[in-house]
Formats: sequence, structure tokens, C-alpha cells
Amino acid sequence: MFIGLFLNKAFGGFWKMKANALSKKGVYLKAYLYTQAENGSSIAYNSTFSSPPYFPHGMKSIFISGGAKIGDNAVIFQQVTIGSNTLIDSDGIGAPTIGDNCYIGAGAKIIGNVQIGNNVRVGANAVVFKDIPDNCVVVGSSRIIAREMVNNKYYSYHNANGWVYFHHGKFVKEENLEALKVLNNFN
Repeated sequence: MFIGLFLNKAFGGFWKMKANALSKKGVYLKAYLYTQAENGSSIAYNSTFSSPPYFPHGMKSIFISGGAKIGDNAVIFQQVTIGSNTLIDSDGIGAPTIGDNCYIGAGAKIIGNVQIGNNVRVGANAVVFKDIPDNCVVVGSSRIIAREMVNNKYYSYHNANGWVYFHHGKFVKEENLEALKVLNNFN
């Protein structure tokens, strides 16, 4: 645990280690691999992210295969698999592409050459093996239960700033009064 924290600080964080793992190899690659092993995770060096995702419970048991593409503002909970299908007799050979502003619940599995649209919410323990259009909520075995715009912002309460949400790799103070009304009833 302490070694991983040291490596993250020394190398500028996990995402900088990932960016430098192939180009600089050596110590960057070792630090990148160690950090993943310490968390029981595997985020392939050739997976791509439009912006760093947010892991609300840390990078615990998250698997993202090579070739996977993940858009802006992804929220990915623990024990999620975003995996490739390499079975040559399969219709879904390839890796997932996930759109912007997607919220992927704990234990979800997204497998194969599937396209997940923008603003999609994948429920906990869902197994997604077919394309999901924009603005949907999907649960169970690729079952769409809602086709409407959903708010996939990940909110957290910070004493200094009140309610904040994750956006483009950082927390931003929530200014929307309707959202604050709902959130303040929660707190």
C-alpha cells in the first residue's frame, strides 16, 4: 500500500505512469505494473481514455483490456470488467468502446466489440454484450430499462466546497439549485 502511494507521488500519478509506461519503459513500466498488481487490477497500456476516469472506491479489481476506448467523464466502480472478446468464431470479436459521461456500476461486465453510447448508466452486475444507444440505463443481461437523458455526474460532499461532481479529471462545485436541493435532502 505505501509503496503504491510512493510510486504514484514519485511518478506524477497513475495516469502519467500509464502514459509513460511504453515510451520510457524501464522504471515507469515497472511502477505502472506494480500499482495495478497492488490493487488487483489490470488496465492495459493500450486502452485509451479521453480523460482520466473516476474510481469512487479506488482502482480495486478493475480490468480494462487492450484496445478498449473510454470517453470523457467515466465513473467506474470496483470489480468492473471492460474486456475484449478474442474468440475467432464469435460475432463480437474486439474490445468495447464506451462513450462520454458513462456511469458503470460495481461488478458490471462489458465484453466484446460493443458500442456504449454517451450518457449511459450500466447497473451493478450487468453483463453487456450488445450495443447500447445514447441516454439509456441498462441492467441484467444487456436489458435496457430506460431511454431518457440521465444525470451520470458522480457527486461527493466536500466540507470546504459543499457538493461537488467529477468532471474532466477534477471535482467541480455544483451550482445548479435544483441539483443542490436534491443533494441537500440526501445529506
